[in-house]
Amino acid sequence: MNSKIQAYIKKQRSPQREIVEKLREIILRTYPDMKEEFKMGVPWYEGKYYLVALKDHVNIGFSIEGLSEDEMKLFEGTGKTMKHIKVYSLKGINEEEIVKLLKVVKNE
Repeated sequence: MNSKIQAYIKKQRSPQREIVEKLREIILRTYPDMKEEFKMGVPWYEGKYYLVALKDHVNIGFSIEGLSEDEMKLFEGTGKTMKHIKVYSLKGINEEEIVKLLKVVKNE
């Protein structure tokens, strides 16, 4: 793991730290060869996904490039190139749904 990503995760409070760890695990288990990098102060995954810990939740961001309007409705936010979903707890992580969204963005 990139040392900057490791430091980023380590400095997060609970439960955000555990949420980031779980979402990262899901991304890397779904795409084991995906390049992970630290950009703009947060973990990024080939420009398709990002993780950011906020005050009371974690956003997992998704590139919306090439998605249909119906697919874009699966996400929150007003960004023109990236949207997100908010995760407030470990129990709030629906792994099956996250994997489905990861695959929508990768056009699989």
